Amino acid sequence: MAKVKTQFVCQNCGYISPRYLGRCPNCNEWNTLVEETVAAKPTASAKASVSGGIHNNRPESINQVTFKEESRSDTGLTELNRVLGGGVVPGSLVLIGGDPGIGKSTLLLQVSGNLANHSKVLYVSGEESASQIKMRADRLGVNGDDLYVYPETDMNVIKSAINDVSPDVVVVDSVQTMQIPELQSATGSVAQIREVTADLMSIAKGQGITVFVVGHVTKGGAIAGPKILEHMVDTVLYFEGDLHHSYRILRAVKNRFGSTNELGVFEMREDGLAEVSNPSEIFLEERLKDATGSAIVVSMEGTRPILVEIQALVTSSVFGNAQRTATGLDRNRVSLIMAVLEKRAGLMLQNQDAYLKAAGGVKLDEPAIDLAIAVSIASSYKNKGTNPTECFVGELGLTGEVRRVTRIEQRVQEAQKLGFTRIIVPSNNLAGWTAPEGIEVVGVKTLAQALKVALG
Repeated sequence: MAKVKTQFVCQNCGYISPRYLGRCPNCNEWNTLVEETVAAKPTASAKASVSGGIHNNRPESINQVTFKEESRSDTGLTELNRVLGGGVVPGSLVLIGGDPGIGKSTLLLQVSGNLANHSKVLYVSGEESASQIKMRADRLGVNGDDLYVYPETDMNVIKSAINDVSPDVVVVDSVQTMQIPELQSATGSVAQIREVTADLMSIAKGQGITVFVVGHVTKGGAIAGPKILEHMVDTVLYFEGDLHHSYRILRAVKNRFGSTNELGVFEMREDGLAEVSNPSEIFLEERLKDATGSAIVVSMEGTRPILVEIQALVTSSVFGNAQRTATGLDRNRVSLIMAVLEKRAGLMLQNQDAYLKAAGGVKLDEPAIDLAIAVSIASSYKNKGTNPTECFVGELGLTGEVRRVTRIEQRVQEAQKLGFTRIIVPSNNLAGWTAPEGIEVVGVKTLAQALKVALG
């Protein structure tokens, strides 16, 4: 009898070792190597069947390649359509990740109900029974004769069901619960996730079926499984939010059919997820008028301008080393701006603790937020409040200059629409356009000039 061959596979990065190691030499994570049986190599015929016969294609000039422009399908949720780039592309593979209980299954069940109005949808669940899905669907008001529910984890059986039903859309919840029985590795392992995703990709591309896949996340917030999972799919969406608050943010980190900077905002209610069409009002509704350390920035998230409050708390350091803490902002960016404030604006911040956050749970990472961060820090340090009808846009240079930003007209129009009467922008952004009525646009060239205008 032949000896069974085994190998040790890292469940974090997929590194393969012939013997057990306490620490993975590739990703440096501890206790992630799991023993798996080495599967027999597939025959040539088996490989051809898995590949779907694509080896019959021949190389051809790109000028001779023809394609049909396919219209996108409306998901019934404007926010999701925006994040996807205008709707669902037929034959695409979309991966949605997020923390447990954040609402991934709720979102996809609502989308399935909307798509079932004009398409045939197969909802495959490896985590819930049919009765549990039906119970949640009744609570969300989801129904339809073209919405099929199928609790199953065996990919071979699932592929047979897809051939029988011939759906236009397939939802898989979740990829970590699916398995291929021929593989000896455990469900949720690197090998299983890789092969299951390959099968789903073959279904999407070979049959033109749109596939939505739910992915679990690790403690660090990344999607569990090998990184190749995110490389194989067409679109990667992260569903973010705080379980203690009702608002959820859907963010695209990869999209072959649209922008990766788009953002959708939802509110979790008893009857499901509701779209938030104007998130700026949500982020600003609890702002105190006379509070110090507060500044409003008009940030661009993809094609959408959003007004967000940046809050700063600067206090004397109790210990020897001053602390720098940031939530929703890049900590290194905050440290850089504080160094510029100390060198170019004369603020003694080296012995001050600084705590900053972007209110509402949103994450900001574009350069145009620099000026608002600087104003909020200076406001807290000087204990002077900013004008509640004033907002700030601008990138800071290391020499203290305020540099131009993109899409200034859209930013100013959004601020004017929400009732702001003055906006401080870089001077180089003033030429070539006309400001709308009802808002004063003030151009500044240096950080010192901006602080004088904002704090007097």
